Amino acid sequence: MRAVVFERYGEPAEIKEVADPQPAEHGVVVRVAATGLCRSDWHGWMGHDPDITLPHVPGHELAGTVEAVGARVTGWRPGDRVTVPFVCACGSCPACAAGDQQVCERQTQPGFHHWGSFAEYVALDHADVNLVRVPDGMSFATAASLGCRFATAFRAVVQQGRVAAGEWVAVHGCGGVGLSAVMIAAASGARVVAVDVSPRALELARAFGATACVDAAGTADPAEAVRELTGGGAHLSLDALGSPATCAASVAGLRRRGRHVQVGLLPSADGTTPVPMARVIALELEIFGSHGMAAHAYPAMLELVQAGMLRPDRLVTAAIPLEAAPSALAALGTAPGSGVTVIEPWS
Repeated sequence: MRAVVFERYGEPAEIKEVADPQPAEHGVVVRVAATGLCRSDWHGWMGHDPDITLPHVPGHELAGTVEAVGARVTGWRPGDRVTVPFVCACGSCPACAAGDQQVCERQTQPGFHHWGSFAEYVALDHADVNLVRVPDGMSFATAASLGCRFATAFRAVVQQGRVAAGEWVAVHGCGGVGLSAVMIAAASGARVVAVDVSPRALELARAFGATACVDAAGTADPAEAVRELTGGGAHLSLDALGSPATCAASVAGLRRRGRHVQVGLLPSADGTTPVPMARVIALELEIFGSHGMAAHAYPAMLELVQAGMLRPDRLVTAAIPLEAAPSALAALGTAPGSGVTVIEPWS
């Protein structure tokens, strides 16, 4: 099969012919119809993830059809239309037993723990626990956008963030995750302030339901701007980009007893990110992480999509062939982009 392969961190990836994957006894092989280009893939390519072994194939949000099935898989057969969370759970550890597959103690992640979906085929573990059926009529491009960014945003806003109608929600960073969060929060009846440096990203955020926008590039203090727009600060704020500046601004823009959800990854040289903890203490703020969403939690989200209340298809702003993926991956470092770009390996 053809796949995007990199052999050194930060150096250009290439399209190569590699061996087709084989399913584990508990797993499947999926023929990849669409796979999202995500900033997390860029972090992996840059060497920010210790689980990656070189050479490597990135890609972790995908949709396609089941091609081959392991001997112990009972719920899936070739030809089934599927997607999958980016966290593939084991199904048997204490976290999984509690229903918290998104923080499985023995999780595997395509594109990180093993070769991913920037390829014509990808192997996925523990299929009976992790696969999600793609509804008839949903495009594979839309389904691929659910697996990391949209599902992560849904859990961050609805489950971790406990959004309520009428609340102010600030979203810092309006790429794929951030725009998903804007749409989900607005559909939940919240008033959303979108914060980004890109005019195009802010334009999309407004189209997806943002009440107000803050141009972080032209604003001396984005957190102060959020506090002014919301009459004292957001009730819920998300860092959907992942940088020390956006994390600090998200926390600083909250009102008393507000809730911050960290969604974007935060790489740094020493592995730490400064957080204004004095403000956290003084205002009794709550800080949460959000790490994807378990497969069993997808039905509630999919029901809203099928009812037309959520439109993840509107987030897909570009589709590219596999040959364009290496340069697009590298470009995420300087231009994270707005919306979701999907790679279509068979186009």
